[in-house]
Amino acid sequence: MIGELYADSLAGAEIDVEYENGRRRPLQAMRWLEPIEGDEVMLSRCGGPTLDVGSGPGRLTVALTRRGVAALGIDVTPHAVRLTRQAGGLALCRDVFGQVPGLGRWATALLADGNIGIGGDPLALLRRMRELVRPGGEVIAELAPPGTPTGAERVRLRHGAVTGAWFRWADVSVSDISSLARESGFTVTDRHEAGGRWFACLG
Repeated sequence: MIGELYADSLAGAEIDVEYENGRRRPLQAMRWLEPIEGDEVMLSRCGGPTLDVGSGPGRLTVALTRRGVAALGIDVTPHAVRLTRQAGGLALCRDVFGQVPGLGRWATALLADGNIGIGGDPLALLRRMRELVRPGGEVIAELAPPGTPTGAERVRLRHGAVTGAWFRWADVSVSDISSLARESGFTVTDRHEAGGRWFACLG
């Protein structure tokens, strides 16, 4: 159901992210269909083969492809993968913890749009990213602003009375990324703020 409701949001439906404590916020997935201020922080650092993890409808994968950078998007939602392909990008319907092409050979991996929250365990995700990028490779992660509490919660998608299954999702503050990077075998090499968004580069 998460895939169906997410696909509906990409088509303009008003889908909410519902937290276990009852709090809700709009998903607004259509914003990921077009370039967003701050994207250039990530795109400008991608000079070699790039893996876009949780690529959604593929705006970053497509942008890199148009620049002549080899890029692959992976996402668990078939509709999002179809949108990426229709826009001219290469994408596969894959879970980042499953079989991913190019294991250990990616120059750069992207965790844009808060995708460091995938799986609700940022340390496990970053350790997986360490396996995916090549020696000397880099992970670029979009993070929550300084001072935001770092932690994981159970959430689900909701459209009126229709709900998806509960799943875990994490928020990671840029203030807390250094310790997570260290535990996962990375070093924070750079931090950026652009368009109200925060990014860290892990090498």
